[in-house]
Amino acid sequence: MQCHYCDRDAAFAAGKDGIRVGLCEQHFRERMEELAESDELQSLRERLDVDRAE
Repeated sequence: MQCHYCDRDAAFAAGKDGIRVGLCEQHFRERMEELAESDELQSLRERLDVDRAE
């Protein structure tokens, strides 16, 4: 499987509803950085109270 964004071999693959998308290591890292900085992830952390120490 090839990366969705370039011609390199995919190191990771994600799938949903029977559709699979491959990502090379570089593009996987870039997408993870974007997710880590997203408002959606922050909202999810707040809803789940992820940072709370018990």
